[in-house]
Amino acid sequence: MLMKKGLSERNIGYLLILPALLLILVIAIYPVARSFYLSLYDIRLNDPTKSEPHRQYAIDVDRYADNLLLLGSALDREIEQAEGDAQERLTQLRGELEEVQGVLAEDPAFVERFETVDNLLLEGEDVPAELKRITIQNEQADVVVDKFRKINTILVDLNRQQALADGKRVVGLSNGLKETVIEPNFIGLQYYKDYIQDGRLWSSLNNTMVFTVISVTLELLLGLWIAMVINRQFVGRGVVRAAVLIPWALPTAVAAMMWKFLFDGQNGVMAKIFESIGLIPDMGVLLTTKFWSMFAVIFADVWKTTPFMALLILAGLQTIPRNLYEAAEVDGASKIQQFFRITLPMLRTTILVALLFRTLDAFRVFDLIYVLTGGGPANATETISVYAYKTMFAQMNFGAGSALAVIVFICVAIISMIFVRLLGRDLISDGR
Repeated sequence: MLMKKGLSERNIGYLLILPALLLILVIAIYPVARSFYLSLYDIRLNDPTKSEPHRQYAIDVDRYADNLLLLGSALDREIEQAEGDAQERLTQLRGELEEVQGVLAEDPAFVERFETVDNLLLEGEDVPAELKRITIQNEQADVVVDKFRKINTILVDLNRQQALADGKRVVGLSNGLKETVIEPNFIGLQYYKDYIQDGRLWSSLNNTMVFTVISVTLELLLGLWIAMVINRQFVGRGVVRAAVLIPWALPTAVAAMMWKFLFDGQNGVMAKIFESIGLIPDMGVLLTTKFWSMFAVIFADVWKTTPFMALLILAGLQTIPRNLYEAAEVDGASKIQQFFRITLPMLRTTILVALLFRTLDAFRVFDLIYVLTGGGPANATETISVYAYKTMFAQMNFGAGSALAVIVFICVAIISMIFVRLLGRDLISDGR
């Protein structure tokens, strides 16, 4: 009976955690798995032939039908107007174009799709997305690609010799027809191999580590000091606690824009103050030089997120029994001894949790730096997240950007495992 009861309770426990596991799978695991999948392909949104993952050759039937008809008509007109060698070469190209049609006509599925799309185009109707592309065999693709490249090369040569009546249009149609062949863009782990040797990646990781270590260390020290101050009894403590939280309550983008104005080299108030006290040599260096731009983003981050660290540590201070301090005072312990013998040991778990949250948040920093410096000057403040954003959205290279996103996830996972292991040891020691 006891064994059956234990099994029943275990099954109930599994059922209770099942929703949480499914939620983690949907929210955390699926996006990472999707990013890893996309990183295996050369996906570029500014290139129609690489806008989606393709493992096999395909034909953009919509563009193929349109360009084939126009190029065929253009070649017929050019043949009528050409003479001598140019006419012979154009006639040969017309035959090459018909050979391509013959090769593709061997596939009944392609013929059916082509006729459907061609009829829609003749009727002036839009071609549905599911009809635009069709996969073809590698053998067919080799012939088609070779023929299209040959046609394009000869037409470009004839146009250079000014042997075409409307060379610009004919070459343009030839280029368009060549681009209707969608080549496989599966590249496997190539992006990861390239990034291992990418100096910009290692530079962004270095910037990220410098930013994370310095900002989190300063936030911990300042947060601990602020938490101990507002944990004491004094007049107006509630107002002080509320005021301390204001920087953290501000949206990060708003705070970054505010600091951008404050650090401005011509009218920035903080830049002027720093120059007046001798902290910086000139007002203009804060956002324009490598060292001082990193100083600026760290200063802004410390101002913004120190209240969060102070709030977490304050919660830990509230759990320390007052009688421990009273007993220490009776034994003659000084305030410094009480801090190192009572406060810090009792705050160990709280500090580790606070460091975990802030380290992960700082390592993934994006909005603060993107708004404040944009990663400049000369990528001096570019973090791994900013690099991934620029690659994915500025360059429209979703494959490379997805690889960077996976690299960020791996780094965050390693940091999380380290802190979780430290927290586990701490909890075990506390239990003993």
